[in-house]
Amino acid sequence: MKQSILVVNCGSSSLKLALFDERSEKIASAVAQRLNEQDAFARIDGDNHTVELPANANHKQALQTLVSALRDRQLMASAPLCIGHRVVHGGETFREAVLIDSDVIETINDCAGLAPLHNPVALAGIEATREQFPDIPQIAAFDTAYHQTLAPRAYLYALPEAYYRDWSVRRYGFHGISHFFMANEAARRLGKTPATTSIISAHLGNGCSITAIKDGLSVDTSMGLTPLEGLVMGTRSGDVDPGLFGYLASRGMTLNEIHEVLNHKSGLLGISGQTNDMRSLCELADHGHEPSALAIEIFCFRLAKYVGAMMASLSHLDALVLTGGIGENSSRVREKTLSHLKLLGFHIDADMNEHHGCYSDGRIEHADSRFPILVIPTNEELVIAREAARLVANS
Repeated sequence: MKQSILVVNCGSSSLKLALFDERSEKIASAVAQRLNEQDAFARIDGDNHTVELPANANHKQALQTLVSALRDRQLMASAPLCIGHRVVHGGETFREAVLIDSDVIETINDCAGLAPLHNPVALAGIEATREQFPDIPQIAAFDTAYHQTLAPRAYLYALPEAYYRDWSVRRYGFHGISHFFMANEAARRLGKTPATTSIISAHLGNGCSITAIKDGLSVDTSMGLTPLEGLVMGTRSGDVDPGLFGYLASRGMTLNEIHEVLNHKSGLLGISGQTNDMRSLCELADHGHEPSALAIEIFCFRLAKYVGAMMASLSHLDALVLTGGIGENSSRVREKTLSHLKLLGFHIDADMNEHHGCYSDGRIEHADSRFPILVIPTNEELVIAREAARLVANS
């Protein structure tokens, strides 16, 4: 069995594993979802059976279980050639992917307070793979790195300058690996080069962000100092009035309690009172559950407002691109969002939208639409595998 490149992608409530050969061709993939919940589950793509996980399984348990399952099915050699990890926050320290050592781990941990739902689980994935494969080189690819091309007008807050100078308070942006892939894949599908392509890329999953990409480079994005700013998300509030913090504190809430609510109990979950899963929300809304229907409406309206805002950063627009679990699979979300953008010239084709763009290489716009609208499955794992192979070869 040939050695492979193992990619570990720990999301806030999910874990994705992918195996690639040395030419970056995918061998196999596996996913665990709804982690830290009673109904956590996992599967290996192409396998008719789910992989059993313990109730409330965490990321480390899911990783160990899936690696064992891949080995049992003869899909993975005893040890990979190298391992690549997606890490959400690299602060201003990391501007590209790096080989992991103790200093890198320490810096990732130092940034954990800026990405409390993500950096700790990424570190859990790194720890678990280092235990299983102590002699295998590992790399970290950072979601913040792609957004290092933001200009000061886009990344600075209207705060005293010393806060940035002394404490690095600024907007960093996230989902950069996914947005980088969208920039390149959209250009390919449009018959252009990334350096001549400008798009608005919306990554919509449990975490959501939107990025304006001008000539292949990130020039504006919705997330900020932490992954809490911006769009409505699964359990995160997105934008709120900063005065909310003082008001909630005056009602007796501590800073930790406010932090917990905004990160873990808000967003789609907070509005609906039921779930952070868009599929479940749609089912509940179809059965007359009004808070779930309202959660969907707010999610789509906020997204549409941000699409309009991102156009201010571009001189021209080649396409609006939708990706992530919701962006790729929810025709309802796409239709509701685009219905708010007709004034800007966006028009969706109902039939192509219902079939997720499979009729026309991902395109779902109506013939009358001013701009192309593309549904493109993201492939963060491929980007990370290529970076891992490059770094290991160079080292």
